[in-house]
Amino acid sequence: MPQKISLVVRPRESTEIPWSEGYQLYSAILNVMRGCDEKASRRAHDSPLSSISLSHLDGKFGRSQRPRHKCLDPANRYNFRIGITDPKEAEIFRAIVQPLILREQDILLEKGALMVEEAASSSRSFEELLMDAGKETCTFLEFEFISPTCIQYRNTKVMEMFPHREAVFSSLLAKWNAVCPEGQRMALERDDMARYLMEEPLSYETHSAMVNTVMDNVKGHPRPILRPGFKGRCRYIFAKNAPEGMRNGILALARFAEYSGVGSAVARGCGAVKVMVGEVEK
Repeated sequence: MPQKISLVVRPRESTEIPWSEGYQLYSAILNVMRGCDEKASRRAHDSPLSSISLSHLDGKFGRSQRPRHKCLDPANRYNFRIGITDPKEAEIFRAIVQPLILREQDILLEKGALMVEEAASSSRSFEELLMDAGKETCTFLEFEFISPTCIQYRNTKVMEMFPHREAVFSSLLAKWNAVCPEGQRMALERDDMARYLMEEPLSYETHSAMVNTVMDNVKGHPRPILRPGFKGRCRYIFAKNAPEGMRNGILALARFAEYSGVGSAVARGCGAVKVMVGEVEK
């Protein structure tokens, strides 16, 4: 059952973090899990399904003297979200919630700590997501890509640099089918996504997000691994002749996106989205 944990945190002190803080935040969350349930932490880290997604820290930042860095201000609070889609989500959920909420443990960053001030969780089963989609009467979906979204084209090293309808919903379909119960698997075709959906970009910019580090043996220090992607808002409008089954599948995937994230490196803060459904004015 896909789950979301929404956290409001406050830094203990002024702390510098990279602009792409997702990688550091991911490491901190894994450490929290490791202290509670090492098996669950190892499963989350080793799983090829990217079954945890993180949003960026949302709040007011101060300037940093270091390039590509920003400062957390202890006078401010920051929001972020953890999505869990792993089939054994209960173990991962418990390994995060128990230390952070029940034990009031801090989230330890490389050079500072975040204390949790508020927390909330929500969940929706795959069956419920499909049932909800059948009740919707919307004519469009609006995605806000709030962190760099990095979609790899099939099995290549080529990255999508535009929120194309096929790229976005094929990514979500693969994530859904990788973790859903057998009876809820979907067989949407890329051609149908292209045929019955239209994208209307509302804002758009490209970014490079740090998703990992490797040791540079020549320079003697870690070197960031960057992945290109995009941010912004895009509206996806259904064609008037879109089949009901295809429409419902796309709607379910859109709701699922807020749990799973879109594209790759979602555990490291990439691909976080907010989704709105609505009707085009006549």
